[in-house]
Amino acid sequence: MSAASTSTAPTSASSSEALPTAEQHGIKEHSDGRFGFVPVQTRSARFKSFDVADFPAVTGREAVWKLSPVAKFTDLTAGTLDGAVYEIDSTPLDDVDVSWVDRTDARIGTAGAPEERAAANAWSSFDKALAITVSGEEAKEITITRSGLGSTARAAHTVIEARPFSQAVVILQNTGTARLSENVEIIVGESANLTVVTLQEWDEDAVQLANHFATIGRDARLKHVVVSLGGSIVRVNPSVQLAGQGSDTELYGLYFADAGQHLEQQVYVNHNAANTRSRVNYKGALQGAGARTVWIGDVLIGHDAPGTDSYEQNRNLVLTEGTRADSIPNLEIETGDILGAGHASATGRFDDEQLFYLQSRGIGELEARRLVVRGFLSEIVQHIGSKPLEERLQGAIEDELRGTEGN
Repeated sequence: MSAASTSTAPTSASSSEALPTAEQHGIKEHSDGRFGFVPVQTRSARFKSFDVADFPAVTGREAVWKLSPVAKFTDLTAGTLDGAVYEIDSTPLDDVDVSWVDRTDARIGTAGAPEERAAANAWSSFDKALAITVSGEEAKEITITRSGLGSTARAAHTVIEARPFSQAVVILQNTGTARLSENVEIIVGESANLTVVTLQEWDEDAVQLANHFATIGRDARLKHVVVSLGGSIVRVNPSVQLAGQGSDTELYGLYFADAGQHLEQQVYVNHNAANTRSRVNYKGALQGAGARTVWIGDVLIGHDAPGTDSYEQNRNLVLTEGTRADSIPNLEIETGDILGAGHASATGRFDDEQLFYLQSRGIGELEARRLVVRGFLSEIVQHIGSKPLEERLQGAIEDELRGTEGN
């Protein structure tokens, strides 16, 4: 079942060249071959390719782009990308190898494949991939920082591998300016326990289009956290395959959109093995004229996934006038043998009763508003599992909230 309808094909069919190729961008040929194109009904059936030439030009009518400001990043979807290696900052750590590998590395392409042109353009353009390989059963934490990408349109590719029985927290920290299209592959081996945090603290002019592809092995666990605070346009789309029996994933997101900012995330969880579990929880706040957020959550429980336990939700808190939050949860179930599945979405303003309660206890209105928002977003921060980062993010949220004063 689905809580939102799939986007339809273009209504004009005066020229076959005006329509996307069959099965691309959310449409395919009708089964009887007589009625042109119809929407793809199952999330897993979308067209995929590693080659940008297999995708038509982006128009904004496609299912994956219909809520995005596509005219503002045509250099990333249609232009030539610089795929050279770039500077990173990381601290050497036992049982964690960080190195650049060739495109021929056997891990590349094993976690997923692009479903849209920006991701395929990045895949076709990168020279070497940044490989982060985790081993050893002792818990560890590593931060990889990028801060000097510049204003040139770039492509990047990252592979994160957690070998069987390993444990780690990997933090991908993004700062400075950038125009970037990238793919991140996450491979979680048997019984491994991996947390990946992607932190977007870009300068206000930065544009990032990121796709994260993850595959989780038997009895393994992935916690994936997206934190988007900076940038002009930031789109981070995680896609997780629960491929091994007993695999588990938790996907969290925190975003705070200011005036003119576009923050987007399209989440996909595919249960295709028995006794798997997933939890998706994204929360965002919006303030200022033109602040825009988009969240789309797709969960597919396949025929081969009995015993699935799944739930996804998105919550948005509107702080000022002139904002827009799109929230679309979708759930597909192809087997009746499940433990549970559900989804929820809500967008609203401050709870007047909460504010009244705090003010009745002698707390001023501005401080009461900050407490409500901080409590709303802190739930996500507390799931990260890195105390220093959690404390720093609490401070970043406070900085964002200061912008609400006087609005």
